Order: sequence, then structure tokens, then C-alpha cells
Amino acid sequence: MTSSELRPCQDERAALRLLHDGELDLEGRLVDASNTTLRGIITLDGVTARCVYKPVRGERPLWDFPDGTLAGREVAAYLVSRATGWDLVPPTVLRDGPFGPGSCQLWIDEPEETEPLVGFVPADAVPPRWFPIAAARDDDGAVYALAHADDPRLARLAVLDAVINNADRKGGHVLVGPDDRIYGVDHGVSFHVEEKLRTVLWGWAGRQLPPDVAELLDGLAGQVTGALGDELAEHLTVSEVAALAARIERLRAAGTFPQPSQEWPAIPWPPI
Repeated sequence: MTSSELRPCQDERAALRLLHDGELDLEGRLVDASNTTLRGIITLDGVTARCVYKPVRGERPLWDFPDGTLAGREVAAYLVSRATGWDLVPPTVLRDGPFGPGSCQLWIDEPEETEPLVGFVPADAVPPRWFPIAAARDDDGAVYALAHADDPRLARLAVLDAVINNADRKGGHVLVGPDDRIYGVDHGVSFHVEEKLRTVLWGWAGRQLPPDVAELLDGLAGQVTGALGDELAEHLTVSEVAALAARIERLRAAGTFPQPSQEWPAIPWPPI
């Protein structure tokens, strides 16, 4: 690229302006995605960045998410992440694009040498300070463990997922950016009014929330009833915003990380 390239750790306001107002040229489609997911290059005032564009018209109808759009929930997840101050979701906007309105999110490039923080490892060789979550076997019968690192950055992501009721936190949706920050992506099936938390980040289940998290939830509760709630109302239903506030209150009252449900699968498929 001949122009300067925006990195995710740069000014957030500049990133949002680029995503919202920049010229979007598509590079291709991510074929593994269940809904239309396109990668593109976005340019504005000599600054470029790669992005992910998910047009609303490419969304497959979901019987259990009949209201709103997946694109709107992508933006809502970013707004909640921004309100926490943890910035776990890359800058995301709703904008018009080559295939109509959709979410547009800053692309996160993982350095080639990055070690994954979630994955399948031999059951007898789970790394130190990793949590085994579930058992599995490969085609030859070898035993593996689905596991993740005991990393405070992942713990924050687990809290965010509990807040937004993320029904699809796969290991492949956890990225480590070039600035060594954790990012969560793909939040189109979040914010349901019923409990649907499905995640691979169960390592802290039932444990006490860190003091800073409890304090943050206090502040977040107030934001949902104020300006943040007004922003979310542009992308979520009234019931979904109310359910978000109720989940925050339950987390505050419990003071612990949530436990896996016994009523629905607690781990998404595929998990990675």
C-alpha cells in the first residue's frame, strides 16, 4: 500500500471515521463464514486499513434471533466493549457498502509467530497455567483436551461474553493483534433475551470476579441506563437492552464468573 496504514492501536476516533466514511474496495470473501463475510481495503485521506464487511442482505435467517440484524449486534458488541474501557472488540460501525448496509470492522492481523491462547492440546501435555475445558479424540483415538490459557486478558473477554450473552465464542474468534492485545470478533449472535452463553472460555467458571471487574460492572450498569443504552437502542430491541442491564445486575450480585448451563450446549460447535 502506498498510503499510510492504520494500526488497531492507533486513535480510535480516526479508525471509526475511516470505517464509516472511507472508500471500501472488496478483496474477497471469507469462505468459512456461515454468513456473507467480505474482506476489503478502506481508504480515506491517504490512510488505508483492511476491514471486514458483513452486509445485512447476506445474513441467513436465524429462528432464535428473529429481531434486528447480526450486523447491528456486531456494532452493539463494540459499543459495550468500548464502554468497559477494555477495547476488546475492534472498532466497528454500521455503514453502507457495495452490497448495502452492513457492519464494517477493522481487520486484525495476527503476527505469524503468535502462539494461540485457545486450542486442542494432548491431554497429557496441557501447558502450565492452562485450563482444560473438554476432552476429545482425534481420528486415531488419541486423547486431546480443549484448553485455554489462564490469561487475565482472556478473563476480561470471558466477562464481556457473559455481559453480552455471546452464543458463539469459538477459539478462532480470539485474536492476538500485533500490539499484543487480545481481540474478540464475530458477535452477531449475542444479546439474546434468554441465556445462551456458549464459549470455550470456561476456565474461571464459579471463581470470584477480580475487584476491578466488579467495580467496572458498577459503572457499566449506569451507562446502560444512560447514553450507552441510547446508542444500543439503535441496534437492539428494547427487550434486548433491558436483558443486558439485567445480566449486568446478576453478575454484580453473584460476584463470580458464570457457570456452564445444564440446559443447552455450553461450548459452540466447532469449538475452534
